[in-house]
Amino acid sequence: MKIGIRLKFWMLGIGIFIHHNSTSQTWEIYDQDFSLQSRIVHENINFVSDQIRIGTINNEVNLLSKDYRPFLNLKGSSVRQISEPWIIVNGKNGLGAFHEYGEEILSAQYDDIEAFYTRLLARKGDQYWIYDRTKRTVEMIGTFDHAKLALNGQVIAKTQAGYFLPLSANPDHVYQDLREVNENFILSKESTGFGLINREGKYILAPIIDQITHLEDDYFYAYDGNQYMLIKGREEKADVNYTSYHKITYENNMLLEYIHGKLRRVMKNDGILLDMAGMESVKYIGKNWYNVHTREKRVGLLGASGWEVSPVAGLDAIYPGSENLYPALKDGKFGFVNKSGNWVVENKFQEVKNFSNGIAAAKINGYWVYIDRFGNFNTASYYDEAKDYHRGLGIVRKDSKSFMINSTGERVSDLSFDKISLLPDNYYLTEVDGKFGLLDTNGKEIASPQFDMIRRENYNVILAFKNGKYGIIDETGDFKLPLHYDKILFDPSTKQVLAEDKTPIKASIEQDSKGSKRRKSD
Repeated sequence: MKIGIRLKFWMLGIGIFIHHNSTSQTWEIYDQDFSLQSRIVHENINFVSDQIRIGTINNEVNLLSKDYRPFLNLKGSSVRQISEPWIIVNGKNGLGAFHEYGEEILSAQYDDIEAFYTRLLARKGDQYWIYDRTKRTVEMIGTFDHAKLALNGQVIAKTQAGYFLPLSANPDHVYQDLREVNENFILSKESTGFGLINREGKYILAPIIDQITHLEDDYFYAYDGNQYMLIKGREEKADVNYTSYHKITYENNMLLEYIHGKLRRVMKNDGILLDMAGMESVKYIGKNWYNVHTREKRVGLLGASGWEVSPVAGLDAIYPGSENLYPALKDGKFGFVNKSGNWVVENKFQEVKNFSNGIAAAKINGYWVYIDRFGNFNTASYYDEAKDYHRGLGIVRKDSKSFMINSTGERVSDLSFDKISLLPDNYYLTEVDGKFGLLDTNGKEIASPQFDMIRRENYNVILAFKNGKYGIIDETGDFKLPLHYDKILFDPSTKQVLAEDKTPIKASIEQDSKGSKRRKSD
């Protein structure tokens, strides 16, 4: 007969705990060697952090112990959001919040909850409450048309009257506008001008500035009256790093200063990068990289630390390079120059890429080749596409197929694919007809393109997904776990692997000749 009670039994020395019903799923727990340790039943399992686990069973959400047993009910039917260290749950009457260690912070009664590292902002209708972890209190902060937790932890609230900072020392002060900039500052606007507000809700730059623009990080470009400023925000007070009564413009990602109407300086966030008479124009070519053109028709490559390639005549443009060789353009053709601006590789290529271990990809006559530091290349090795060499291997494409070559231009194997992509761990993802496979760091095939998804978790653990099922393969392509599971999770704390199996398990109880009961699976 079918049973609906919790059974506890031992099989082959493995403790197995199964609660049978029509909705629950079995999770198989494996150790690092993929030996089955136990089976448990949860409708869902999530990891909040290295130590915190959440499980759902019978539409109830619980914190789980290291052996995945429920030990604290989170008073909800599902998890709405996990934002360390907070767990937001859906309850019968609304949203609630718990700390990841199990402390109930907000009962499940709110329409919305926003999370910050040390704060929670809860809304019910148009009323808002704040929980501050340092005070360990829940306080109502007011009724607003809208309120949000800013990136720096302050609450920005809005009514028809204007904007407010209800957590600041002056919660009733009305601002014309408040805009979060980053995790440190809020940009304010008042009738007197713009200002900057820190995490405590205090002004570090009084609202007297006519215009202010956020550059990056904690740097700002500002204009007040007839004075230009470069400002760095700090916790207690903003530093004005540079001021000038000459015009400073900020456009196309460049700060340029003009003296008496003539371009004179290239600026960085906190001051002067280049001061040079005779500049005609500056072109931004990438983060902290500029081409400076002079009235004498010279061009130089300027970097964050100064000249990378000194201004030289006879070039149209110079680009950031590697291994002391820089792509340079003249008369529509690319070559390479050294730091002095002298040609090392003749400009005869349509496109070039940077050097890696003395080899660079270059396009000539519509095809890609690999050149050495003198511009030499194998005239027999032409490709439709060629990517940068990486650790002695290159990805090339020819006749609509991609394959790998080594530093001498020889194919690593006879394998070809629709596409090959270098992954962050130096492995390679392969693709054929929308299916994916994997190559190791030497270009050797681990798995042919047959999976809907494949992802390397760590050494000898590769997650594979095909036809709606998950499995795990090792570095040789052999299956450690078959393509059978509906979900696979990796517990970073215990190093165990959890595999969800929704296949129904039918169990029955038989009575042996001695009158004792034993379990039989159909």
